[in-house]
Amino acid sequence: MRRKLIAANWKLNGSTAMASGLVGDIQDGLAELDNGVEVVIIPPAIYATLVNAALAESETSVGIQDVSRWNKGAYTGEVSAPMAHDVGCRYALVGHSERRELLGETDTLIADKVDNALSASLNVILCVGETEAQREAGAQDRVVGEQLKQGLSRVSDADWLRVVVAYEPVWAIGTGRTATAEDAQSVHAVIRQTLNGMGAPAEEMTLLYGGSVKPDNAKELFAQPDIDGGLIGGASLSAPDFLAICRAA
Repeated sequence: MRRKLIAANWKLNGSTAMASGLVGDIQDGLAELDNGVEVVIIPPAIYATLVNAALAESETSVGIQDVSRWNKGAYTGEVSAPMAHDVGCRYALVGHSERRELLGETDTLIADKVDNALSASLNVILCVGETEAQREAGAQDRVVGEQLKQGLSRVSDADWLRVVVAYEPVWAIGTGRTATAEDAQSVHAVIRQTLNGMGAPAEEMTLLYGGSVKPDNAKELFAQPDIDGGLIGGASLSAPDFLAICRAA
């Protein structure tokens, strides 16, 4: 059976007080749930150590929002995959649409980051998704397929089950809009089919939906056969909302 996973992407939000308080509230709630869902908290990199310490007595994992294509050297401001692993991160988020759009990250660069993260013993959450214009043109399946094929082009047979794919339609992130459950399922099915064509054990891999998941739509989304959880943005900054989403999974 594929594992269920809910990942909290805090994006550029946080403080020491928030990190301690929000993580504590989430941990208290998860202890009551105990429903077998894996939970990953992905704060800004500067708070990763603090969050990891707060989670020391729990099964909740810590992730990092991005890793460098380089592992060391004269690259001011970069954070390498080995560094993230060294401070206790277990997951690396790679290829988020905001980095693709705002920072011009290419599939070639993303493939480098995926490779570095896996080599540093991190699990990878690879983000894929189409823009509004691409969806209106009916190109979402082609776009997502190419992002998968290029971003995961160097994954070895031994590492496939350390890769999670998060489908995040760009037009639904932070806009309050969301794909219908049927639309999301359609693309997730394409993702699984594409992974299978790449030689991956697709039926065993965890796929997440990441387009404005909220407590009121989570249950319907997670009921779809190819959606195994969520990559949660804004709702992850509220313990009650995030716990409601975990409960729905």
